Amino acid sequence: MGQFSSPGRVALQIAMAVGAEGETLAARARDHGFAVVTGKAGSMDVQKIIAAVETAAKREGLIDEGYRAEHALYHATLDALQGMGRGHLELGGILRTLGLRFAVVKGARIRGDAEGPWLAVAMYGMIGAPRRGHEHEVCGLGVNHL
Repeated sequence: MGQFSSPGRVALQIAMAVGAEGETLAARARDHGFAVVTGKAGSMDVQKIIAAVETAAKREGLIDEGYRAEHALYHATLDALQGMGRGHLELGGILRTLGLRFAVVKGARIRGDAEGPWLAVAMYGMIGAPRRGHEHEVCGLGVNHL
Protein backbone atom coordinates (compact mmCIF):
# COMPACT_ATOMS: atom_id res chain seq x y z
CA MET A 1 0.00 0.00 0.00
CA GLY A 2 2.87 2.34 0.53
CA GLN A 3 4.21 4.86 2.94
CA PHE A 4 1.11 7.10 2.83
CA SER A 5 -1.62 4.46 2.96
CA SER A 6 -3.41 5.32 6.23
CA PRO A 7 -3.56 8.09 8.86
CA GLY A 8 -2.10 5.86 11.57
CA ARG A 9 0.89 4.80 9.52
CA VAL A 10 1.56 8.40 8.45
CA ALA A 11 1.24 9.71 12.02
CA LEU A 12 3.65 7.13 13.42
CA GLN A 13 6.27 7.83 10.76
CA ILE A 14 6.08 11.58 11.35
CA ALA A 15 6.14 11.33 15.17
CA MET A 16 9.18 9.06 15.06
CA ALA A 17 11.09 11.08 12.45
CA VAL A 18 14.29 12.84 13.44
CA GLY A 19 14.88 16.54 12.78
CA ALA A 20 13.85 17.96 9.41
CA GLU A 21 12.78 14.51 8.24
CA GLY A 22 9.50 15.00 10.13
CA GLU A 23 8.63 18.18 8.24
CA THR A 24 9.55 16.54 4.95
CA LEU A 25 7.28 13.58 5.72
CA ALA A 26 4.48 15.92 6.83
CA ALA A 27 4.73 17.90 3.57
CA ARG A 28 4.66 14.70 1.51
CA ALA A 29 1.67 13.41 3.49
CA ARG A 30 -0.18 16.67 2.77
CA ASP A 31 0.59 16.15 -0.93
CA HIS A 32 -1.13 12.75 -0.60
CA GLY A 33 -4.30 14.34 0.82
CA PHE A 34 -3.70 14.12 4.56
CA ALA A 35 -4.04 17.02 7.00
CA VAL A 36 -1.12 17.01 9.45
CA VAL A 37 -0.24 18.78 12.71
CA THR A 38 2.92 18.12 14.70
CA GLY A 39 4.20 19.25 18.06
CA LYS A 40 6.11 18.44 21.22
CA ALA A 41 5.02 18.05 24.82
CA GLY A 42 6.62 17.11 28.09
CA SER A 43 5.14 16.87 31.53
CA MET A 44 4.42 14.83 34.63
CA ASP A 45 0.75 15.74 34.10
CA VAL A 46 -1.34 13.78 31.56
CA GLN A 47 -3.81 16.66 31.23
CA LYS A 48 -1.06 18.98 29.98
CA ILE A 49 -0.12 16.54 27.24
CA ILE A 50 -3.76 16.12 26.19
CA ALA A 51 -4.12 19.92 26.15
CA ALA A 52 -1.00 20.32 23.97
CA VAL A 53 -2.36 17.89 21.35
CA GLU A 54 -5.84 19.45 21.38
CA THR A 55 -4.51 23.00 21.21
CA ALA A 56 -2.27 22.19 18.23
CA ALA A 57 -5.08 20.43 16.34
CA LYS A 58 -7.51 23.31 16.91
CA ARG A 59 -4.95 26.05 16.24
CA GLU A 60 -4.07 24.51 12.85
CA GLY A 61 -7.74 23.91 11.93
CA LEU A 62 -7.42 20.13 11.86
CA ILE A 63 -10.60 19.80 13.91
CA ASP A 64 -13.47 22.20 14.44
CA GLU A 65 -15.01 23.22 17.75
CA GLY A 66 -17.81 20.67 17.43
CA TYR A 67 -18.34 17.94 20.00
CA ARG A 68 -17.83 15.01 17.60
CA ALA A 69 -14.40 16.18 16.41
CA GLU A 70 -13.21 17.05 19.92
CA HIS A 71 -14.48 13.70 21.19
CA ALA A 72 -12.69 11.76 18.43
CA LEU A 73 -9.45 13.64 19.09
CA TYR A 74 -9.74 13.08 22.84
CA HIS A 75 -10.17 9.32 22.48
CA ALA A 76 -7.41 8.97 19.89
CA THR A 77 -5.12 10.92 22.24
CA LEU A 78 -6.05 8.73 25.22
CA ASP A 79 -5.35 5.59 23.19
CA ALA A 80 -1.92 6.94 22.19
CA LEU A 81 -1.16 7.85 25.80
CA GLN A 82 -2.08 4.36 26.97
CA GLY A 83 0.56 3.03 24.61
CA MET A 84 3.08 5.50 25.99
CA GLY A 85 2.33 4.55 29.61
CA ARG A 86 1.95 0.80 29.08
CA GLY A 87 -1.76 1.06 29.74
CA HIS A 88 -1.51 3.44 32.71
CA LEU A 89 -2.59 7.05 32.35
CA GLU A 90 -0.74 8.27 35.42
CA LEU A 91 2.56 10.09 35.41
CA GLY A 92 3.46 12.43 38.26
CA GLY A 93 1.49 10.53 40.89
CA ILE A 94 3.80 7.55 40.41
CA LEU A 95 6.87 9.68 39.73
CA ARG A 96 7.03 9.32 35.95
CA THR A 97 7.67 12.05 33.43
CA LEU A 98 7.00 11.97 29.70
CA GLY A 99 8.67 13.89 26.88
CA LEU A 100 7.35 13.30 23.38
CA ARG A 101 6.81 14.37 19.82
CA PHE A 102 3.31 13.95 18.43
CA ALA A 103 1.60 13.96 15.07
CA VAL A 104 -2.12 14.31 14.43
CA VAL A 105 -3.19 13.16 10.96
CA LYS A 106 -6.63 13.35 9.37
CA GLY A 107 -7.57 11.49 6.21
CA ALA A 108 -9.20 8.48 4.61
CA ARG A 109 -8.83 5.23 6.57
CA ILE A 110 -7.44 3.58 3.45
CA ARG A 111 -6.46 5.40 0.27
CA GLY A 112 -9.53 5.82 -1.92
CA ASP A 113 -12.00 5.03 0.89
CA ALA A 114 -15.08 7.27 0.66
CA GLU A 115 -16.31 6.37 4.16
CA GLY A 116 -15.26 9.67 5.70
CA PRO A 117 -12.22 10.99 7.52
CA TRP A 118 -10.36 9.30 10.34
CA LEU A 119 -8.11 10.90 12.91
CA ALA A 120 -4.82 9.38 14.12
CA VAL A 121 -2.69 10.58 17.02
CA ALA A 122 0.83 9.15 17.25
CA MET A 123 3.33 9.84 20.00
CA TYR A 124 6.98 8.94 20.34
CA GLY A 125 9.37 9.87 23.12
CA MET A 126 10.87 9.01 26.46
CA ILE A 127 9.28 8.05 29.75
CA GLY A 128 10.86 7.45 33.11
CA ALA A 129 11.68 8.72 36.54
CA PRO A 130 12.14 12.49 36.70
CA ARG A 131 15.93 12.00 36.64
CA ARG A 132 17.90 12.41 33.44
CA GLY A 133 19.40 9.17 32.20
CA HIS A 134 16.70 6.92 33.61
CA GLU A 135 14.24 7.13 30.69
CA HIS A 136 13.42 4.72 27.89
CA GLU A 137 11.70 4.93 24.51
CA VAL A 138 7.95 4.54 24.14
CA CYS A 139 5.39 5.07 21.42
CA GLY A 140 1.63 5.10 21.17
CA LEU A 141 -1.07 5.31 18.50
CA GLY A 142 -4.77 6.08 18.64
CA VAL A 143 -7.12 6.10 15.65
CA ASN A 144 -10.73 7.27 15.70
CA HIS A 145 -13.45 7.94 13.13
CA LEU A 146 -14.60 11.52 12.66
